[in-house]
Amino acid sequence: MADQTPLHGRHLELGAKMVDFGGWDMPIEYSGTVAEHTAVRQAVGVFDVSHMGKVAIFGPGAEDFVNSLLANDLSRIEDGQAQYSLLCNDEGGVIDDVIAYKWGSEGIYVVPNAANAATVVAAFRAKAPAGITIDDQQATHGIIAVQGPSSSDVLAALGLPTDMEYMSFRMARWQDSPVTVCRSGYTGERGYELIAPNAVLIDLWDAAVAAARDCDGIPAGLGARDTLRTEMGYPLHGQDISLTISPVEAGLSWAIGWDKTDFAGKSALAMQRESGPRRRLRGLLAQGRAIPRPQMAVTDADGTNVGEVTSGTFSPTERVGIALALIDPQIQIGEEVLVDVRGRSTPFTVVKPPFVPSRVR
Repeated sequence: MADQTPLHGRHLELGAKMVDFGGWDMPIEYSGTVAEHTAVRQAVGVFDVSHMGKVAIFGPGAEDFVNSLLANDLSRIEDGQAQYSLLCNDEGGVIDDVIAYKWGSEGIYVVPNAANAATVVAAFRAKAPAGITIDDQQATHGIIAVQGPSSSDVLAALGLPTDMEYMSFRMARWQDSPVTVCRSGYTGERGYELIAPNAVLIDLWDAAVAAARDCDGIPAGLGARDTLRTEMGYPLHGQDISLTISPVEAGLSWAIGWDKTDFAGKSALAMQRESGPRRRLRGLLAQGRAIPRPQMAVTDADGTNVGEVTSGTFSPTERVGIALALIDPQIQIGEEVLVDVRGRSTPFTVVKPPFVPSRVR
């Protein structure tokens, strides 16, 4: 039986269509994916993302310890900032991509993906030196994402801070409970992610949804979350990055601290960077009405296989099919390839994501 977030009952009351996602019973949509997607692009949407992991790592040297495992370099950011990073294996494959919140040298908070949360916790615990505590808060805290141009209005209505730069965070209080407010998200819009104890999560959700409705916003499910992130070209673990798809192949070299003394997978990734990846994650834009889907074959004009779609969907914003695909690195931006869409070779243009402009700042 799939796990449930503390907001499960609220999703059922709202008539959500539920699906198993990463072992969690989650809302895929309420009023429809396109409507929810559009609300986030034009107004605001409220997401339950409590299935994501929540891990507090603290003690003397906590920052150095986490930095020895994650690929990005925590010394690049200041206290009160967050950073996108990757936990890799020795071969350079991606165990998970995470957001790391830097409290200070003795405190780091890590948010991994739902399906990989237990694996990430186990990896930290296996390497943690004496004096470092790994506090798995998966069962005690939830996360609500408020995303869209009107997201600041929603937070202001909740009495939560909004005056922070992208990828920074502040500690606040709501109903006398601590809430971490981070200016981050997975949609490409201005937004916030609220990490709160389960004790106040339902009330916080109700208040956020009510404030969003006052701004012409609505609750949004994982269907819209997927179309929104695909329009941005944001990778999804298990599809666009994985144990067999490295950060170098996925175009995530910017999220690697190449100058660090060491981190998990550094040697393998450095070798791949030096020799050049044998495939690269690119964007594909349909020239017609076709909708690409994962695992569809990509070929050149001669019918030679040059790659495979990893993520594909209909873009509600651009009203066209879009995809992320691992393809031969010799194929350049602007070239045409063919995607086998249900047995029909359909032309797509190779592009550099995002497919729509990012407005996160």
